[in-house]
Amino acid sequence: MAISKTAKTIFIVIGVLVVLMIFSLIGLLIVAESLSKPSVPENSVLVLKIAGELPDHSADDPAADLLGVPQPKSFSSLLTQLRKAKADKRIGAVLVDIEFSGLGWAKADELRRAMKDFRDSGKPLYAYSELGTNKEYYVAAAAEKIYMPPTGDIYITGFAANAMFYRGSLDKLGIEPEVIQIGKYKNAPDAYARKEMSEGQREVLNAVLDDLYGRLVSSISEDRKIDRERVIELIDEAPYNAVQAADKSIGLIDGALYRDEVYKELHKRLGYAEEDELRTISEGSYKQVPSETLGLNDGERIAVIYASGAISTGRSNNSPFGSQTVGSDTIVSAVNSAADDESIKAIVLRVDSPGGSALASDLMWHALEKAKEKKPVVVSMGDYAASGGYYIACNANKIVAEPSTLTGSIGVFLGKPVLKGFYDWVGVSNEYILRGKNAGIFRETEKWTDDERAQFQEQANNIYYNNFVPKVATGRGMNNEQVDSIGQGRVWTGAQAKRNGLVDEIGGLEKAIEIAKELANLPADKDVKRVVLPKPETLFERLLGTSNDTTFSSVEEMKAQEALIKALPEDVRRSLRFAALFDRMKKGEAMMILPYDLEIE
Repeated sequence: MAISKTAKTIFIVIGVLVVLMIFSLIGLLIVAESLSKPSVPENSVLVLKIAGELPDHSADDPAADLLGVPQPKSFSSLLTQLRKAKADKRIGAVLVDIEFSGLGWAKADELRRAMKDFRDSGKPLYAYSELGTNKEYYVAAAAEKIYMPPTGDIYITGFAANAMFYRGSLDKLGIEPEVIQIGKYKNAPDAYARKEMSEGQREVLNAVLDDLYGRLVSSISEDRKIDRERVIELIDEAPYNAVQAADKSIGLIDGALYRDEVYKELHKRLGYAEEDELRTISEGSYKQVPSETLGLNDGERIAVIYASGAISTGRSNNSPFGSQTVGSDTIVSAVNSAADDESIKAIVLRVDSPGGSALASDLMWHALEKAKEKKPVVVSMGDYAASGGYYIACNANKIVAEPSTLTGSIGVFLGKPVLKGFYDWVGVSNEYILRGKNAGIFRETEKWTDDERAQFQEQANNIYYNNFVPKVATGRGMNNEQVDSIGQGRVWTGAQAKRNGLVDEIGGLEKAIEIAKELANLPADKDVKRVVLPKPETLFERLLGTSNDTTFSSVEEMKAQEALIKALPEDVRRSLRFAALFDRMKKGEAMMILPYDLEIE
């Protein structure tokens, strides 16, 4: 049916009005953003709150900020504010307000280093915490002064590693895991195949705890000027209330003070006139101050690519189970873009991943290998860079890890759940009609035949002996036998990995950027422009469906799913997160992932 001239005119007018409205909205947002830049009074105290999940990176979206849409705080933003505060003459001091957070031990190391770097400016940095365990106190100890309210408590009671096992539950449900694994320590399936730790797992956990405990003791001893043996005694006699901890005979904190009393201490320390009020600025406001106005994040361009979460094929996304995922399509595209951009002088890959799909890991490894032919590639490891996470890191020009990073885990496993008992229990029956000797290899109701198991064993051997081990050997300048001897699925801390050659340097993202500058022949005394990839979706792109095939309806669906998942206990969310990964094995996908879901408190 032909459209009348009147209808055409109406459509054109509506189209023009929509375009004008979009441009007007963009213009208003730009103006509002410029007006929203905070003024930072002289001698201000920056208050940084360390609480919540704190994902490794979450891009700021000015449009979302202006429209009042909540955005997750990120660890990278926290470190950026400390860098800015060190350079900003208007900031007189920093108060770090520590609550329970999702930081792992490696990020705790990195935050401590950033706090001490800020203190090198000569400005005071105080820590305040109402209640803390090992990790909160470990971070606080890097501050010049530590304060707690009189009713606060410190639980520096030493470490407990909790590894969970679900075999008992699966037995009750009639589900039998069928697994092939390579490596004495490659115990990832043990959570579903066993009811207790294997000897290999126990050996590694003890080694990891020894390393972390030794670092905790040494750090407290150095930071608080307490004899090492006395620190061990204090840990064994913990917990303490704030008044006890502030006593000179213990000396773990500098005072049992309420928050307003800590502000009075800073008021006096910064030389305020008695009648003047202490000027404070929150992280939320201070992050609106562009780094470039302080002489930071400017100059030659270096790409910083974030690979945070479990590894899978496809695009990166936020898992409904409370974590991010690393999609091979997304990372390969980001690496290729950075490699082809002549204005980008080096690539820093930030890996914070326990591993995942072997196929996806190899696709990313290949993209990084090709990128390395054009410019330096440096890896910065976060809390985890294990198994598949180490696979994508192993060919970098240099690898940087924190002492407490969990890395290595060079091994592979694959398998499937056998659901016959469960189906019998719930009254479900099924039949297969097959063509081909191995057509039933993925049957959920049958265990593998000897021939089928042999096929999968060959696949696992190929991934480990013909791909993983040789690629690590080439990347690290070792032979296959050396890699196999420190592989076998074993997890190492960053400090241990440096000693056995899996890591080059100890440090965080800043150290990795320094090395990247050196390899790219950039001046050491000049900052660089950090080009963060993959480019994040804006609020408008998410709502309008103009990026990554996301539509408004799918966003609403994801929100509803997320709300449901968040209502579950954390232990259940963790088990579902790993079960979702293992579910991919039903189609033959091999996995390279940490050998257990490990929680150290």
